[in-house]
Amino acid sequence: MANNNSLTGGELLLRSVNYRLILVQVFVALFLCINVLLIRTFFMKDFFYTTMRYILFAVTLMSDCLILILTNFLLIFNYFHLTMQMWLCLIFCILSSVYTFVTPVTLTAMTLERYVAICMPLRHGELCSTRSALRCILIIHSLSCVPCFVILSIFFASATHSFYTQSRVCSVEIFIFHTWQAHIRSAISQFYFLIMCIAIVSSYVKIMKVAKAASGENKKSTKKGLRTVLLHGFQLLLCLIQLWCPFIEAAVLQINLMLFINVRYFNYITFILAPRCLSPLIYGIRDEKFFLALKYYALCGLYKKDFLV
Repeated sequence: MANNNSLTGGELLLRSVNYRLILVQVFVALFLCINVLLIRTFFMKDFFYTTMRYILFAVTLMSDCLILILTNFLLIFNYFHLTMQMWLCLIFCILSSVYTFVTPVTLTAMTLERYVAICMPLRHGELCSTRSALRCILIIHSLSCVPCFVILSIFFASATHSFYTQSRVCSVEIFIFHTWQAHIRSAISQFYFLIMCIAIVSSYVKIMKVAKAASGENKKSTKKGLRTVLLHGFQLLLCLIQLWCPFIEAAVLQINLMLFINVRYFNYITFILAPRCLSPLIYGIRDEKFFLALKYYALCGLYKKDFLV
C-alpha cells in the first residue's frame, strides 16, 4: 500500500501528460478533417478559386494544415524524447517559422480586402482580381520568410559543420546560440505585431464609419463585413500572441519545470490550435455561398436547395 502511495504522484503526472497528448491528437485530427473538407469545397467551384477573399481563405486553410502537422509532429518527438539529425530538424523549423507568420499576414490581407470591398467598392474588381490575389500570395510568403531569413543568417554564420550531423530533440531554440539572437527575434515579431495591429484597427475604424453612413442593404452588408473584420482581428490577436510564446516559456522555464510544461501546453491549445478553428467559422459557416457549397459536398450531393451549380 505504501509503495502504491509513493507512486501515486508520478503516475498521476504520467496519466495527465498522456491525457493531454491524446487530447491534442483528437483536436488536431478534427481540425485537419474540417480543413481538408473546406479545401475540397474550395476547389469544387470555380467561383471560389476566382475570387480573392476565397483564395486567401484557402491559403489560410493550407497554412493551418501544414502548421498543425509540423507542430504536432514536433510535439510527439519532444514528448517521447526522440532525436533527429540537425539538418532535418532545421527543415522542420524553417517551415514552422515561415508558416507561423503566413497565417497572420494572410489574415491581415483578408482584412484589407474587406476594407477595399466596403470602402472602395468601385475599385474592388480592379484591386482584388485573381491576378492580384496571386501577387498577394507571393508577397505574403515573401514577408513571412523575412524573420526566418534574418535568424537563419545569424545561425549559419555561427554554426560549425559538425553541428548538422548531431542528433538532438528538435526545437527552434536549438538554433539560437546567443542571447542577442533571441532579442532580434523578439524585435522582429513585435514589429510585425505592431504593423498588423495598425492595419486591422485602421480598417475597422474606416469600415465602421462607412457602416454608420450606409443605409438599407448596404448597411446590412457593411455590418456583416464589420463583424468579419472583428473576427479576423480576434483570430489575428491569438496568432500574434503565439509569436511571444517562446519568450514567455523561456522565462517560465527558469522558474519551474512543471509550470513550464503547463504553460507550453496552454499556449499550444490557445494560440496554435484555437486560431486554426476560427478560420472554418469565419468563412466556412458565416459565408452563405461557401456554407451552401460545403453542405452540398459534405452530404455528397443530397442537399441541393439553393445550391448554385
